Amino acid sequence: MSYPFLKGHGTENDFVVLPDPDESVHGDLDPDRVRALCDRRAGIGADGVLRAVRRDDGWFMDYRNADGSISEMCGNGVRVFARYLHERHGEDFPVRVQTRDGVKVVSRDGAGTDLTVDMGRPSVRGATEVSVGHLTWPARSVSMGNPHAVAFVDDLADAGPLLEAPGHDPAVYPDGVNVEFVVRRGAHHVAMRVHERGAGETRSCGTGACAVAVATALADDAPRGTSYRVDVPGGTLRVVWTVDDRVLMTGPAELVAEGTTDL
Repeated sequence: MSYPFLKGHGTENDFVVLPDPDESVHGDLDPDRVRALCDRRAGIGADGVLRAVRRDDGWFMDYRNADGSISEMCGNGVRVFARYLHERHGEDFPVRVQTRDGVKVVSRDGAGTDLTVDMGRPSVRGATEVSVGHLTWPARSVSMGNPHAVAFVDDLADAGPLLEAPGHDPAVYPDGVNVEFVVRRGAHHVAMRVHERGAGETRSCGTGACAVAVATALADDAPRGTSYRVDVPGGTLRVVWTVDDRVLMTGPAELVAEGTTDL
């Protein structure tokens, strides 16, 4: 059976988009199919799959990690998803996207590729630690609907190639955790690398950038409303933790290919 797909990315965090409005094509999306689609040598190649399902009151983003596991939310993915809904289904901005972490509202300023998503309220869960090999760092635990551990390091190379998942406390993160390693670049400016559960090291992570901005604002004792620039290997995201306790993230979202596959 052949079926349509699109390919998109946000700061090089890339996704396969599967149109499935009435759930007649993919049903309960099989993990084997997700892994086949995301395979970078034998498939289309991606960090995850965004399945577009129509609900009575809008569109649901069924997000799966590259290993086939289910994830609650994807910050770069939801911008790509909104771009898809706008360009292929005529949805006007602001676009409301249903996710497993509630409804996310995506807006656009101007005609460029940048979109802003209201990521909701962060949940700061205190101190923890992460490790790679013989190195261990203290970390701040922040949830953006999915779990993150944010560790400040002296050099991003210290974290090594991140070929293996960084160590973490399974009692704190029973379902795994996304780990961000962060260095400071200047006032309200940081850079990060990320290891995503279910995907490994990726070029970007939207929820991770939000967690990093929250953790950095807390470390800086910065007033709410301060804008942070977060550099990721695939580009730059802007994040603001607002006075009313919302996290707003702005960054590009592009569709780059479409076709059919029988993977």
